[in-house]
Order: sequence, then C-alpha cells, then structure tokens
Amino acid sequence: MQDDRRQIQTAVLGSADSEKPLMLPLEAIELDAFRCRFEHDTFWCGLLLGGCGGQLTTKLYTDRVCHFAHHPDPDGLPHVCRRRSRGVASADHLYVKAAAATWLHGRGEQARFDFAQPDGVPVGSVVDIHWRRGGLRVHLDQAVAPVWDEGSEPVLGVSVPVDRDTLIRRWYIHRIRLDSEGTARRVRIGTEAFARPTEWFGLDECAMTERGLSTPAVERIIKARTTAPSPRWPAGKAKKEPDVEARAQVLLRQLASARKVESVVVVNRVSREIADLTGASSATQTELANAVRDARQWLLGQADVRRELFARLDEAVTTRNAQLARELLARANATAAHDRTEDEDRIAGAAADFVVAQTRVQEAANAERAMERAEEELAELTARAAFETVRRVLRDLRHRPRRHMSKATLYSQVQLLVEEAAKAGKYVTASQHQEIDRWVKRAERAQAGAPAPTAPARTVGKDPVSSKPRANASTGTAEQSNTITVWVWKDRYGGLHAADTPRPEASVRHVPLPTEAGPLQRLYGNLTRMIAEREAVGGPVQTGRASLFVRIWEKHSGELAVTLTRRKGCTAVTLALPAELGPLRELHDKVVAQMKAHNVARQPRTKRKNG
Repeated sequence: MQDDRRQIQTAVLGSADSEKPLMLPLEAIELDAFRCRFEHDTFWCGLLLGGCGGQLTTKLYTDRVCHFAHHPDPDGLPHVCRRRSRGVASADHLYVKAAAATWLHGRGEQARFDFAQPDGVPVGSVVDIHWRRGGLRVHLDQAVAPVWDEGSEPVLGVSVPVDRDTLIRRWYIHRIRLDSEGTARRVRIGTEAFARPTEWFGLDECAMTERGLSTPAVERIIKARTTAPSPRWPAGKAKKEPDVEARAQVLLRQLASARKVESVVVVNRVSREIADLTGASSATQTELANAVRDARQWLLGQADVRRELFARLDEAVTTRNAQLARELLARANATAAHDRTEDEDRIAGAAADFVVAQTRVQEAANAERAMERAEEELAELTARAAFETVRRVLRDLRHRPRRHMSKATLYSQVQLLVEEAAKAGKYVTASQHQEIDRWVKRAERAQAGAPAPTAPARTVGKDPVSSKPRANASTGTAEQSNTITVWVWKDRYGGLHAADTPRPEASVRHVPLPTEAGPLQRLYGNLTRMIAEREAVGGPVQTGRASLFVRIWEKHSGELAVTLTRRKGCTAVTLALPAELGPLRELHDKVVAQMKAHNVARQPRTKRKNG
C-alpha cells in the first residue's frame, strides 16, 4: 500500500484508546509553546479517530503548516496508517462528547455516550448522547440520514441538509458547529427555522426542557407562534386608533394573501375580524361582505380538497406507493395539521408509520447494494493484485538464468503462476496464457521421473540451501512448544531471506518466543486485537501492526541462524501474522503461556519504544 502523506492535525493524549483530543497549532511560533506545555505527555493516532494506534511526534516547519507524524517502524520502512480523516475537524466527535459531558454534569445529569457506526460508516460521523430524561443524536456529516420524531432528537452539522417541509412541520431544528480556539475546538449550537436566519449560541446559553434541547431563539419562535403580538405602545400612553377604512383595506389584503397560500386558519381568523369590524362606510361594508362570502365559498372548496387529500393519502398507503405517500403526508402536515378528525388522525398516523417503514427498507436495500459493490470492488482489487503477481513472476522467469534455478524453485514459481493467473481472470491476456502454458510444460519436463516437490518439515541445523529433510523433522518436541516456525534461505546473490510459509529451497527454523516484557506485550496485543477483529467482521484482518520482526545472519560455518531479538550485523525481515483464526489462537496460546512463565502482565497496548 502507498504511504499516506496527508498531514495529521489531531491526536489524543496519553494512549491509543484515549478520549482526550488535541489539535496541533499550524504556526511554528505557536508550536514551541505547545511543546513546552505538553513536554511530559505523549501523542497517539487514536483508535477513536479511526487511526492505527501508533505513537505520534510533532513536526515543526517554517515554510508550511506544522503537523503530527508517526514514528518510523523498527525496520526503517514508512509507517502505514489507514486513518481516513486527518484535518482539524477529525476529532470533533471527541470534542462534542467532552463539551456535552461538562454541560450536562453542570446541570446534575449523568450522560452515556456512544460513537455509533450504523451500516459501517466511519467513526465520528454520529455521536449519541443519552441521559435520564432524554437524548440527542449529533450528525457531524451526511454519512447517516437524520430520523425525526423517533427516539433521540437530531442535531445537524452545518453540512447536513434539511428539507423545507421538515422546517415547516417542526417549527425549528438545531445545528452544531465547532470553532477552533488554540489547541481545542469550541461547540456552538444553532437554531434554524423556516424563513429565519440561523442563530448561534454557546452551550451555557442552552437548556434541556420537556420539548428537548432549547435555545433563546427557540423560546422566541414558540412565543411568536403561540401568542398574540405584544402591544407596540408602552403602558400609560394613549394609542392612536387606526382609521376604520385603512383597517378594512388591510384585512382585505390579508384575506387575499391567506387564500393565495391556502392557509385555512388565517382565512377563518381574518373573516371573524371582518365580521367584528364596525364604523366603515356602506361601500366598504359591501366590499367586506362580498369578500367574506367568497372566502366562505373558498373554505367549502378547501374542505373538499382536504377530504380528497386524505383520501389520496389513504389510497397511497393501501397501494404501497411510498413516494406519493411521502409527498402527500408532507402536504397534509403543512396545510391540514389543525382540527383533524379522528379519521384524519388515523390516516395520517398510518401514513407516517408506512413512510418510516419504507425509509428503513430503502436504507437496508441501499446498505445491501453498498455491500455488494464493496464485494465487487474487493474481487476487482484481488484480481488486479493477482495480475501484478503474474506479470512479476513471468518477468522473473524470463530474466533469471536457468543455471541459477533449481527444479524445485522452478516448480514452485510455476505453481504460484498458475494459481495467481486463475485469480486474475480476465486481466490475463491470451499471449500471457500461452507463455504460462509453456512454463508449465517446462516444469513438467524438469520433474519427469521425480516426485513433485513438496514443502517437507526441517529441523534446526539443516544446510540452509538444501531441500532434503531429515528423518525426524516431522516430529515436534517439547522445546518447540513456545516457538515460531519460519523458513530461511539465500538468494542467488547471497542475500538472506525469511518467510512464514514453506519454500522448497529453504531451511526450517524454530525461533523461540521473546522473554522480554516489551516484545511479549506488543505481540500479545497484536494477536488479541486481530482475533477480536477477525471474529467481529468475519473476514481477513487488515492492520499495519499484524507482523513479526525476525533477524537472520550467517555463522562462520555457513549455517543460517534466526532470532526474534536484535543482533548487530543481521538482516531484519517482517513476517505477516496469519489471518485464519486457528493458527492465530494457537500462537496466542503460546504467547500467553510464555507471559505466564516469565510473570509478564497482559497489556494489549503499550508505548512503542524508539530505536
């Protein structure tokens, strides 16, 4: 995998599983003060940030922004991390949890937090907050669609869209944003309503009520929609009565506007105000009477429209037309939410249940399609990787002199070529298929009269370049109960190599497990995490720390030696741990027995030593 060069701006303090977020200053002059402040702390690529769990260090630059960086791996190779988000907002979910916990604690509430990952979305997209009297679901991005009127109250990030019908039906919705302040992020809560700008407040200005999360803007919105306008004139000061004729014209315009937007409530209210108006001229009275008569006819027509609307809504639910039911329900909630009959309440409730159920079905179907696409992409990546192996093996076979290739090596290379070509499928061309057939025939001719090469077990002390097994190599001993089996060999240039799978030209070595606490704890932590992830996802484990470092060297006698400890002048190689549960559990049991024998505490995650 290619090294990921994106700059890391956030980390966690103390350990890989810490929940204490930290943001690195971007300027060099600020980084000096930052280092002095945290000189006794350690920074980590946190697991709750979607990171690898490795330790980080700070990088100071004057020509670009400062950032965190991983410590290099012990073998000198660049560190590989699959962390998706690395910018200043990548730890916002941890800042939200810390701010909400402090806010609720100040109000005597003990909260429970969960970084939910529905349908496998990345960690940090959703933060669930639950306490004794209610709950919130914070959507920091668009990965998970908000669900209204069910369970926890949604709080949307600034990038999460909301439709007009939802704003009209709910009167208002809450939003959240985080502003950078030094090495932290400050939480701000906003209230958005239809045809009103979003107003932002600090958490200390918010409160939890029976309606849920409330801000000063919420109080003003509810008051404006449930009470009459307050008098414009102060008490004790005489208010000038408006002219009756002018008042009549205002009512006529209000009546026309209400009919235009199909607001039955406003038409009824203005009609009553016109009926109560007195003192107008006869011509104005006639105009008002005609307007009221037309309004009553319009209301009768709207009653028919309302009956037809609920009839169509009931039919849409009966015929299972989810799209039409969703549109009609939004219209009914916007224009016919008042004074509903029992039958209308039943139809609207059934429609709401149907729409919610269909939404969940659609989400499940989308998740299934996403899983199918992921499987197809994985198969495609596997085929491409196999094709690259086919090209490499063919290139090596073409350019490698025959006198430097044993029959066993030729057979193993051709066998690998055939297996990878089967995986590559359509990517292998016709000419490559023909070349593979020629190498298969050449390997068969080389093996004529001799059994096909296998991978026999070998014992320590075997000639490193010999492929003949000893008679007692297949039987295990008590000394090998806490060992790791590897195969070592020399290439044609004299270079030393090792692998965790049998090779025809290699010699088997049983490497004792380490006795030092540090290597044992790291190996135990890797194995424990791999087994848990393997059981959880049901597939091969992909992790950058699932490997063993072995070191090999050549003795004066020409024999190759292998160990898990460091040795000056040796060659270090990395062996991938197996992804299958059987070998993993066997190796895990060996490591646990070794730790018990040497009184080493089980610490799955420990600070990695430098050097």
